[in-house]
Amino acid sequence: MAVNVTIREGLKTDMPAVLALIHELAVYEKAPDEVVVTASDMEEYGFGNEPFFKLFVACDNEKIIGISLFFIRYSTWKGPLLYLEDLVVSDEYRGQGIGHLLFKRTMQYAHEKNLAGMAWQVLDWNEPAIRFYDKYKASYSSEWLNGRLSKDQIAFFFNSTK
Repeated sequence: MAVNVTIREGLKTDMPAVLALIHELAVYEKAPDEVVVTASDMEEYGFGNEPFFKLFVACDNEKIIGISLFFIRYSTWKGPLLYLEDLVVSDEYRGQGIGHLLFKRTMQYAHEKNLAGMAWQVLDWNEPAIRFYDKYKASYSSEWLNGRLSKDQIAFFFNSTK
């Protein structure tokens, strides 16, 4: 497959195609029903008055075939870090170096902003992704547990304490 790939900053109008890639990732990660965000949500949260994320998109001509979606978090020990939420390349385009181009552009952003580093999560069974990150000499932590509360759990707390 001949691919003419360009990497650019994501635009508000890209969100339907970005969401389609997120759905593709959710199917791959065996969690297709977990995605509840809409393209409108992504437009608001990524491009509203107070954007929560940034992204780069990989395009084959005009078709979006990959994304690197990230945000800046703050570590009280290290300072600002880039948190890579999702790095996705459409299944039909994998193995062609597109993930590398997206990851490299994301690293470049972290470097340009003088951030303290990058962080992400990878499922322990996702061997292709682990091999991908290993190429960059990534390190992994087995010491930290990932804690979280869902929107419903938070609401339950506030509703049950009235």
